[in-house]
Amino acid sequence: MASSKTTRGTAVEEADGGKRPIEKSVEKSTAKAGPRGPGQDLAGLEAGLDALDAVQTKRVSPAEVLVQKVLPPIVAVAFVLALWKVLVVAKVTPDYKLPDPGLVWDSLRQLWLQGELLDIIWTSVSRGLFGFLIALAIATPLGLVVARVKFIRAGLGPILSGLQSLPSVAWVPPAVIWLGLNDQMMYTVILLGAVPSIANGLVAGIDQVPPLFLRAGRTLGARGLVSARHILLPAALPGYVAGLKQGWAFSWRSLMAAEIIAKSPDLGLGLGQYLENQRNNSDMAGVLLGILLILVVGIAIELLIFAPIERRVLRSRGLLASAR
Repeated sequence: MASSKTTRGTAVEEADGGKRPIEKSVEKSTAKAGPRGPGQDLAGLEAGLDALDAVQTKRVSPAEVLVQKVLPPIVAVAFVLALWKVLVVAKVTPDYKLPDPGLVWDSLRQLWLQGELLDIIWTSVSRGLFGFLIALAIATPLGLVVARVKFIRAGLGPILSGLQSLPSVAWVPPAVIWLGLNDQMMYTVILLGAVPSIANGLVAGIDQVPPLFLRAGRTLGARGLVSARHILLPAALPGYVAGLKQGWAFSWRSLMAAEIIAKSPDLGLGLGQYLENQRNNSDMAGVLLGILLILVVGIAIELLIFAPIERRVLRSRGLLASAR
């Protein structure tokens, strides 16, 4: 019989005083394939591990995007508006406390026709983004130093955590006394709110970097700034991006607090100042419009800037499932 032919046999095994048949298959293919070497076994193992780690991705159709991404927010907004309208019709509260949604729309339309809507939004957005960029430039090296130098971390770590939990509105009065009613005061409040959040996010991301990465980098000669640039920051990128998102949220909240409290013609008219003006005028429709504009702008920045960056980072690491 040729050695490449497959034979099947049946073995009988004695177990517990009885006979139990066990079928086993013996394959002999050494005539054609020959013995497998260690290199072939290792290559097969690596291929199997790569297949297990691979993330199955598929192209999402426009219909699925519409159903999964676009339709749910629209339904949620429609539900809130319907509930709002029902409360107004039911007269659960006086009109000056809860105006009709149509009055809020009229306020928005009036701002648009007067040509003030985009100017108000841009005043706040430009301040928020510029202040956030300054906070990013300060918080990134600060987070690296705090994460890697034990003495500095022991001294500044608790302070950063405490500053992050401190309400941003608390910084407005001292900033006004220090700097006066100007843009520098606004940026100071933004920095004091955003820098601790971004730095703590970077520290948390660096803490999750496996020590093996750093040892491998040192073996290859990566030390100091080279190690921070090519090892620490790329490895800590998911936590860093999460800190950036939170830092933007703190920047936006700090700016709105400063605009609501600090009032001066030199500061221009931003969303926070518009909201405060409508409160002084007892215009509840204008107050609700200001709140909605602040909410919409904050969500828009999150969806247009930070969400794509986060998806790209997670997808590059195989952490983003196709269903998301």
